Amino acid sequence: MDRRSIIKNTGIAGILATGIAPAVQAQQAIRWRMASSFPKALDTIYGGGEVFAKAVKAMSGGKFEISVHAAGELMPAFGVVDGVQQGSIEMAHTVGYYFFGKNECFALGAAIPFGMNTRQTNAWMMHGNGRKLMNEFYAGYNMVSLAAGNTGAQMGGWFRKEIKTVADLKGLKFRVGGFAGKVLEKLGVVPQNLPGGELYAALEKGTIDAAEWVGPYDDQKLGFNKVAPHYYYPGWWEGGPEVSAYINKAAWDGLSPENKAILEAASALATLDMTAKYDQLNPTALKQLVGAKTKVLPFSKDILDASFKAAMQTYNELDTKNAAWKKIYADYRTFQKDQILWARFCESQFDRYMQTVKLY
Repeated sequence: MDRRSIIKNTGIAGILATGIAPAVQAQQAIRWRMASSFPKALDTIYGGGEVFAKAVKAMSGGKFEISVHAAGELMPAFGVVDGVQQGSIEMAHTVGYYFFGKNECFALGAAIPFGMNTRQTNAWMMHGNGRKLMNEFYAGYNMVSLAAGNTGAQMGGWFRKEIKTVADLKGLKFRVGGFAGKVLEKLGVVPQNLPGGELYAALEKGTIDAAEWVGPYDDQKLGFNKVAPHYYYPGWWEGGPEVSAYINKAAWDGLSPENKAILEAASALATLDMTAKYDQLNPTALKQLVGAKTKVLPFSKDILDASFKAAMQTYNELDTKNAAWKKIYADYRTFQKDQILWARFCESQFDRYMQTVKLY
């Protein structure tokens, strides 16, 4: 008996009994919603969600569509994890360290101060224990994670006044992304956790004294140079932050193996694309900012040393009170140490040399 005869003669109960239902289900269209933590104007970081969704639609032949919604459209920028956890949306596109207030382990899924760079993060997540450990943690929030971007190392932010010494940090109202604020608090900073769309107005009004976002391209689009002329580097709290796709676990579990593979392939594409896009756009934007009289300045070694000491103190404290942190962080640092050792012998030496020669 052929498939159509079975359907005609047995009805739904017969279909289920024959085992045809999964094949029929696989043909049904899937429509998901992705809530972003980013404003639509930032075509790089918000655009990572669009790259992800476009790839899913193309690879599924249009049968799996994900609509992408900017911060504030479906829910506030920092409400997206709650939305995924509760199942009111299927996906979020965000950065884990925004949610360190729920548990500091969220930061390990994105970036921590003096943590891994982009390549090291990707290696830990893809071929180390990173994705496994993080998804074990996210299971407690009814979520599964995939990568959906990486900005590369970030700048240290825009300051209304020069920051020459550690003492200059005391009392500074600084918008800094998530977990880094716990470290900077030890140096007297008053951290502010604001979404990207609110930063310009806060800087302009003096509600905050400084703000960091990503790097030259995004920062120029947001206009920070018009209200805070001192641009510091490096963003030691974000050496290579993963931008994550958080997926409701029930929604993920309900997918066929083929559709899970499509999401994983879209994840790889979106991650590579975002890093490449920032690498292509940031140099020109930085030259334009310098041409507009922006003062591009390094954090002093004293500030970096004090920040490193405060970070290590913070991690030691977390090891004693957060068992999940201790487990993931130990693996993270072990992996990073080996990566740094390898980079010393090849990648870093090559980069340092190329930065000293004149290219024709």
